[in-house]
Amino acid sequence: MNQRQLLSSALASVMALGLVSQASADMGAEKGKEKCFGIAKAGENSCANLSGSHSCAGQSTLDKAPGEWKLVAKGTCAKLGGLTAEEAKIAVAKADKK
Repeated sequence: MNQRQLLSSALASVMALGLVSQASADMGAEKGKEKCFGIAKAGENSCANLSGSHSCAGQSTLDKAPGEWKLVAKGTCAKLGGLTAEEAKIAVAKADKK
């Protein structure tokens, strides 16, 4: 196998893993879970953030960043001090204006 084929294969694998991670997060949301923004500690987010600066779990760099989310049991987000997706978008927009 030449280097070009190896690189193409590796890239395809990485892209497929990203799709599987997103699908897993979506499936979790269907099974009594919801996305809760602003509660994840650095490196403990569930998947991509709102700004699109990363697309994988565990890549957040700040604790409780409003654009980062974590799957939690439905109905517990507010108790944890988290934000809905709409609230998080507003918080991120305000932070970007500063």
